[in-house]
Amino acid sequence: MVVESGQEHHRAGVFKQQNKTHKHGRHRSKGSISSAVKGKVSVKTLTKRARKELKKDERRNQAVQLRQKKRDEVLLKKRSLGGACTAPFLIAVVSLNADIDPFGILEFIKQADDEAVITNSGEGNIHISVPRFKQRFTLVVPAPGDLYSSLDALKVADTVMFLVSASSGETIDDAGEKILTAIMAQGLPSTVVAVTDLESIPPKKRHTAKQQVQKDVLRWLPDEKIITLDKIGDGLTFLRKVGSQKQRAVIQRDRRPHMLAEVAEFMPDDEGSTGTLKVSGFVRGCPLSVNSLVHIPGWGDFQMSHLETTSDPHPLDKGRAARDSGMETDDSDITRVLATADPRIQESLKSENSLDPMEGEQTWPTEEELDEAKESLQSKRRVKRVPKGTSDYQAAWIPDELKDDDDDDDDDDDGETDENSEEEIIKMNEADSDGVSSCGDEEADDYETITVTEGGVDAQRYDDKMDLSEEQETLKKIKEARTDSQFPDEIDTPHETPARVRFQKYRGLQSFRTSPWDPCENLPVEYSRIFQFANFDRTKKRVLKDSKETEGAMPGWYVTLHIHGVPQHLWAARRSGHPLVVYVLLPHEQKMSLLNIVLKRTGPIENQQPIKSKEQLVFHIGHRRFKACPIFSQHTNGSKHKELVATGSVLSVNPNRIVAKRVVLSGHPFKIHKRSAVVRFMFFNPEDVTWFKPVELRTKHGRRGHIKESLGTHGHMKCVFDGQLKSEDTILMNLYKRVFPKWTYEPFVNAPPSLFINRLTDEVME
Repeated sequence: MVVESGQEHHRAGVFKQQNKTHKHGRHRSKGSISSAVKGKVSVKTLTKRARKELKKDERRNQAVQLRQKKRDEVLLKKRSLGGACTAPFLIAVVSLNADIDPFGILEFIKQADDEAVITNSGEGNIHISVPRFKQRFTLVVPAPGDLYSSLDALKVADTVMFLVSASSGETIDDAGEKILTAIMAQGLPSTVVAVTDLESIPPKKRHTAKQQVQKDVLRWLPDEKIITLDKIGDGLTFLRKVGSQKQRAVIQRDRRPHMLAEVAEFMPDDEGSTGTLKVSGFVRGCPLSVNSLVHIPGWGDFQMSHLETTSDPHPLDKGRAARDSGMETDDSDITRVLATADPRIQESLKSENSLDPMEGEQTWPTEEELDEAKESLQSKRRVKRVPKGTSDYQAAWIPDELKDDDDDDDDDDDGETDENSEEEIIKMNEADSDGVSSCGDEEADDYETITVTEGGVDAQRYDDKMDLSEEQETLKKIKEARTDSQFPDEIDTPHETPARVRFQKYRGLQSFRTSPWDPCENLPVEYSRIFQFANFDRTKKRVLKDSKETEGAMPGWYVTLHIHGVPQHLWAARRSGHPLVVYVLLPHEQKMSLLNIVLKRTGPIENQQPIKSKEQLVFHIGHRRFKACPIFSQHTNGSKHKELVATGSVLSVNPNRIVAKRVVLSGHPFKIHKRSAVVRFMFFNPEDVTWFKPVELRTKHGRRGHIKESLGTHGHMKCVFDGQLKSEDTILMNLYKRVFPKWTYEPFVNAPPSLFINRLTDEVME
């Protein structure tokens, strides 16, 4: 029998000792860990929540979503080309060898499929519709060897087919290399490289020849695998590859509506100098608005009057295309006005800012003000009391505290004229000669009053000790020695013209990188005609966002643009076979501003010819082609840039970017004493030394200093440096001047002759 005692048992509290459990080596489950921590959250977990770190399942789900999104974008991009209701695949056929006939290749591709429907446009473009692929293709052939024609075709092409030869001595000849270099600099779309004439090589050598062609192509296109075009089935393989390959993005092409002309017609106005250009084609890129401006490469910017739409003249399936577009299925061409330009919201052709010559006007000083300023700049003669026997040189170093109090009162008297001052000086000199002084007899014996001029040391006394013949001989030797080496930006100070006049537009900078320079200072008049963005990046984002929401003709529609105000001489000068390309401009793209471009020279260094600043060049930037006279500079991290053609990219649109030209004046030490030295041959008169006195000096051995005073009348100067100079050192002074590009923009650019024609002409002459 058990009897309960009623005694309470001890229950462990929160402060009970917890001994370490035995490490049995088994894995702890998540449930056991969760029950052990009893809801406590570690600091690491809290930090992860703050950083929004995802768990493993969440990261896996996010990766799946991103992958699916990219797949959908790729599929959407593929389906946006080549379909029944979309624009055809646009293929530019470019030959990289003068021995290849691209038009013969086109005839070969036409025979690829017996069921294919082949049509031609008014501009000579070939349309191939392949029912088995449910895709359609447009092939455009620029004039062989025509650089501008090839560049214009690739401005709108989705794919470029490069033709190379296996039977000729060169896979890519010199003219082909020039064309390929320019195309890659402009922006390369999706590529296909096809080799021809492989069947003309003996069977045992075909594999080796194909490998050699592949090797030559890999130098330019590292990831491209060549295909052959010798058999009938090769043409169908080519079309299948174009329709299934990934489309390479070209930013400047995809962000703007653009069109390749299928039909072009010019209708002159009553005056005859201008007219309306009717361009028909497929809209590509973005939606096209009739109120926007259009740009034709090499011609300029124009406005549209209205926009027409018509049935697709090159359908894949005529009945299906009509049903999807909502049009009737009859064979007649249906043309209707889609939109008409509204003058209230249409973009203006104004490209330059209005010039106001009276803006910022200020009054010119009068003759009296100029005379007063000249008198204030003249050296003032002052009276000093100095001990007897003091020379003029020593008197120049006497401090002003030794001046007589009466003299100070006389100097401060506003009513005293210059004539009274001269009379007072004469009286004081006469009194000193008689031994009479207001300060007493003792002071009269010890001091005398003399008249000195504030101008430093005695120049005549210094010149008497100079050997001018030695000066000229030494200067001649130094000039001859410097011709053996190159000193960047270093020039000789002219003897005939004062340096302060020759370099009056230059200034000194203590630090080329950090010294301030007002970008709005002393701007040329042409700068008032250009536009400047308060924030270019912000404006760019807003314009690109608004362009996606533009209403008008959608991509894939076949429309006709009526472009008015086109000069007739441009249409008359157009070459046959040159593709006509039309780009629609975004807002503000017609306005003039200043472009900063980073360039890199092409070709080997030994073949590069020097190009001077302000020499006229032809620029291909995006869809534009124009002439201009640029200035070149070294690209540095600072806000100012010094003097130094080629492929590159646009750095910014900023008129405030300062391009400074540097000149270096050099001098040589004549006498050296510790940290001070007498420098000569930098200037040749004391006025120039005084003018450039605030500018910092440097030496080729790294010393820095400044000008202390002028010595003599031949440009010698006393300088102080931060350390001991060496006799072989050279003293330099850097001067900078801002340079501006000339207003030489010219949008009308004539095409150069064909590169292949030049080669064929040379062969005939040989």
